[in-house]
Amino acid sequence: MKYDEFIESVSQRTGLPREAAETLLHATLRVLAERLSGGEAEDLQAQMPKELKEDLAVPKDKPAESFGAAEFTRRVAQRAGIDEPAAQIGAAAVLATIGDAVTPGEFDDVLSQLGREYAALMGTAS
Repeated sequence: MKYDEFIESVSQRTGLPREAAETLLHATLRVLAERLSGGEAEDLQAQMPKELKEDLAVPKDKPAESFGAAEFTRRVAQRAGIDEPAAQIGAAAVLATIGDAVTPGEFDDVLSQLGREYAALMGTAS
């Protein structure tokens, strides 16, 4: 999936204008990078458009942070400058778009690191 298609998908899923969807996309990927192990973030990065690779860059010696879906949403809201309900919908839209963009095996790997709580978060994507 190309960068513009990523933004368009997030925009359609959230109903946000392009610029807001783009901000939300970058914020969500940065928080996701904090949550994933460095190796998994690298694997995901390899399948993303070049414009999004930097968002998933994790220093090799930095361990993944362990936080739940509520904290994930809070961090996305803070980085994107939006409220938490909008961040929850937006993060779910970004995760669903990632699911469309990468191989099923890679997306399963990402979800296995995130856990069940995140599957419920994704259920909010339209």
